[in-house]
Amino acid sequence: MSPRLALVTLIGLLIWAAPAPDAVDPRAWRLLAIFVATVAGIIIKPLPIGAMALVGLAAALATRTLTIAEALSGFANATVWLVVSAFFLAAGFIKTGLGARIAYALVTRFGRSTLGLGYSLVGADLVLAPLIPSNTARAGGIVFPILQSLARVTAGSESTGHRRTRAFLTLAAYNGTVVTSAMFVTAMVANPLVVQMASEQGVAMTWRLWALAALLPGAASLVVVPIVIYAMCARGVTPDGDAPGAAREALARLGPLTRGEQVMAAVSIALLAAWILGPAIGVDTTAAAVVAIAALLVTGVLSWDDLASDREAWNTFVWFAALGTMAAYLGEFGLTGWFTGEVRSMVGGVGWVPGFLGLVLIYFYTHYFFASNTAHVSAMYAPFLAVALALGTPPLLAALGLGFSSSLFAGLTHYGTGPAPILSGSGHVPLGTWWKVGLIVSVANIAIWLVVGAIWWRIIGLW
Repeated sequence: MSPRLALVTLIGLLIWAAPAPDAVDPRAWRLLAIFVATVAGIIIKPLPIGAMALVGLAAALATRTLTIAEALSGFANATVWLVVSAFFLAAGFIKTGLGARIAYALVTRFGRSTLGLGYSLVGADLVLAPLIPSNTARAGGIVFPILQSLARVTAGSESTGHRRTRAFLTLAAYNGTVVTSAMFVTAMVANPLVVQMASEQGVAMTWRLWALAALLPGAASLVVVPIVIYAMCARGVTPDGDAPGAAREALARLGPLTRGEQVMAAVSIALLAAWILGPAIGVDTTAAAVVAIAALLVTGVLSWDDLASDREAWNTFVWFAALGTMAAYLGEFGLTGWFTGEVRSMVGGVGWVPGFLGLVLIYFYTHYFFASNTAHVSAMYAPFLAVALALGTPPLLAALGLGFSSSLFAGLTHYGTGPAPILSGSGHVPLGTWWKVGLIVSVANIAIWLVVGAIWWRIIGLW
């Protein structure tokens, strides 16, 4: 057994051996030990995340904490299949080249200035975000190659101005994907986990509600954040190269829209319409996604081999189902209710406004200690939501406020989420600049989402 796996096992055994409170079902306490050990494994990484989650389920079965029917129930969860379907949609955008075409088209329109180039990369990410749950696929697989080609065109030398341009484009692209990840349930892989964990505490959130709540603060962040980064990195710098011309050349090489791109675009538009109008027309979000994937298979845009070989999709399927199962049964066995009651008795004298603000700030800035949004959400979202609800925070405000933070905090560091190592590894941004910009942008995002967001959420009736 590796030292890391031994540490994970020790964490689980210590909780298992600790005396359970009298009001807690022993079965719930055993499941808590397994769940905490599994989350610790996701953070420490003695095994890949999917393998770690499967080991956690196996431990629950071996100790008879869960029955086989209970342990496998998460694999029938609709949210799990929504996430997997969204990964397959992402494969369609990449395979057909539609994602790159969209990005190049935006560069031809907005790329005449350094700031405009930044906005074009952010805009491309925004267009793709509702349908691609992996910010690594978006920022690393689609936007980054285009960013690299633009960096060569607009910043060919090693002058100070050119280095500043490359730094700005890199940071704008990265922080853009951080914001767009917060704007849609299907824009970041841990967002559906947030929805699942909130539902276990009685707070229901739909795709449409999440998108509506994020609309105004998200738009404000997408406008303000590139300006903040530009002021810090590239103010006054004018690109020497012809970025729109280079983008037009790239589009010319792609040629006219292929049949695959046309089908991909049509299916994506129809799916977005179904997600937006679903509650009104009675269409289930996951059912619409499954139908969309079937349409891509029938039309030949995707093959079964494309789906079967998508390791990231099936890896997510396993860990999401496993964590969702354990979180659900912690609530079913009464542990979540007990914890909320205990917290309520301790914080009863604290008003919900200062209390919730403090929770958000702690939740946000502890991401310095995490290299994964998923690990952070798995470890901290549910207990922080329970405390927020115990303080008397309006349920939707609490669930969504922490949910949005679960993406926004990734901008703090060069390792904060999947695409961060890819973009920081380009060498365009000095490490000190990355962290300085991350801190300043975090303040801007928190201010926007807590001020503009609070007003908007009041208007739409979230509190």
